[in-house]
Amino acid sequence: MTLRETFEEAPELYDRVRPGYPAELFDDLARLAGLRKGSRVLELGSGTGQATVSLARRGYEVVAVELGAGLAEVAKRKLAPLPTVTVVNSTFEAWELPIEPFDVVFAATSFHWIDPEIRVLKSADALRPGGALAVVSTHHVAGGDEQFFADAQRCYERWDPETPPGLQLPAATDVRSDSDEFDASGRFGRVAFRRYEHEQTYSTAEYRDLLLSYSGHRAMEPAARRGLLACIARLIDERYGGRIAKRYMNELAVAHKL
Repeated sequence: MTLRETFEEAPELYDRVRPGYPAELFDDLARLAGLRKGSRVLELGSGTGQATVSLARRGYEVVAVELGAGLAEVAKRKLAPLPTVTVVNSTFEAWELPIEPFDVVFAATSFHWIDPEIRVLKSADALRPGGALAVVSTHHVAGGDEQFFADAQRCYERWDPETPPGLQLPAATDVRSDSDEFDASGRFGRVAFRRYEHEQTYSTAEYRDLLLSYSGHRAMEPAARRGLLACIARLIDERYGGRIAKRYMNELAVAHKL
């Protein structure tokens, strides 16, 4: 099983624990991409529809492509009241593009899972002239209960031998905005970037469930995963009063097809 397929193991958990995206991101997407009610949006790797709901509520016609059958089924149930959404269970690599082009191709924390030889060029093929490719990346950055994340590294170093020693969360300002892939394709103009930082608090049980939604944790050997989760749970309960705050940074990158 590839890492991108591990999300299919627990679609309901994924839907329950994964954080959504700030409203400001969708406001900026509309401005930068020129979206309006009725615009056609192709969403790649839609998961259980965390971002899809926000797109559909703005009146866009959304085709959401998701490779996981279980994730797609959860998305279909959740999005059923929103008639402008069509959920397709397929990989983007294998999916046949429709004849009618899209105004925007949008990927929220999913673009990195698509074959790099295909993702940018096929996105360009899916767009009308002047249409936009919009990619959201999600970064775990310094903030919240910073000492907890430093302390938790000892759990990772004990139970996951691939963990680099002394690993630390970067400051948001140290995360590089990367337009290299857009630029190298020759299919898109200048990339516009916008950033959004936000924190979320988790109880011990909630944080455990969040970790179980990450591909790297799900891919661990079961005994090592149990040991890691128990170590982190003890740390939260005994030193942080059973609750911690985690800081996220979402970055939106938008570029128009030449």
